[in-house]
Amino acid sequence: MAEFVHPDRHHVAVLVRHGMLVMELGIVHRLFGQARSASGEPLYEVVTCALEPGPVRTDSDFTIPIDRGPEMLAEADTVIVPASLAEYEPMARVLTPPLAAALDRLRADARIASICTGAFVLAAAGLLDGRRATTHWRSADELQNRFPEVEVDPCVLYTDDGNVLTSAGVASGIDLVLHMIRRDHGAAVANEVARGTVVSPHREGGQAQFVRRPVPEPRTSSTKAARAWALENLHRPLTLRELAAREAMSTRTFTRRFREEVGVSALQWLTQQRIERVRQLLEESDLPVDRVAAEAGFGTAASLRQHFQAALGVSPSAYRSTFRGELAAQAG
Repeated sequence: MAEFVHPDRHHVAVLVRHGMLVMELGIVHRLFGQARSASGEPLYEVVTCALEPGPVRTDSDFTIPIDRGPEMLAEADTVIVPASLAEYEPMARVLTPPLAAALDRLRADARIASICTGAFVLAAAGLLDGRRATTHWRSADELQNRFPEVEVDPCVLYTDDGNVLTSAGVASGIDLVLHMIRRDHGAAVANEVARGTVVSPHREGGQAQFVRRPVPEPRTSSTKAARAWALENLHRPLTLRELAAREAMSTRTFTRRFREEVGVSALQWLTQQRIERVRQLLEESDLPVDRVAAEAGFGTAASLRQHFQAALGVSPSAYRSTFRGELAAQAG
């Protein structure tokens, strides 16, 4: 009988079906596979399983042999359900018998997540009832109509409701996996995985899936240098005029160009980066909240608490306590 072979690692099972998107499968293996402890030890063991062992068709011109069946789900700490284009998720509001039987094997304490239209499987299994969830924006209306018990948000990259998570289109699977690694092992590990994969280390789940505007014409200048400089100077009270000056642009031109390139305003982006810095400091240091506020550019502890509560729904002290508690539990 197939089984995980590293009992000291977090076990991840990817449940694939005919028509699977190869990129989504690769995302899970590549990102979780790069996560390492401070001593260099792998933190996750990832396996791929199907409803029955054998060749599984992909969305490309080849099949992939899958040796493991649904029995792997009973051993998994985390189960990932990618999309399936060939079957395009069951049209009925109930699962096919093989898929229902496979999901019945899930442990009660297992974490389950979907990528793209894999959310239809979670919804049909009743795992999204009463929860906020997302999927690819093209399929969001269909998900909502078919499963009215689900609170579908078509405008976010991913959702996190404890042990049930969903993500939007293919690339947002990267954001989701990095989010799970960050939640499991902290910002340092997730950031290192992001660097190894050459992707952004953190995009908030609430960031829009897409920007409703034409792709701008290519230009020789951009806001990249200003963004890099801002990240090195987050502790300072940065202004739009100051950022625009780094690119020799007017404030109006810089504001327009920034939104075209990043998808949010410069001030929104600065707040997101400062929140990210706060999270890192709360996770990795013992600095008091007022020092954290100064280091991240919020100025005062009161300002930090206000922005942090608005962004994450918890206070800085509660975040630090919860996160340190999780790390202590994992270390134990």
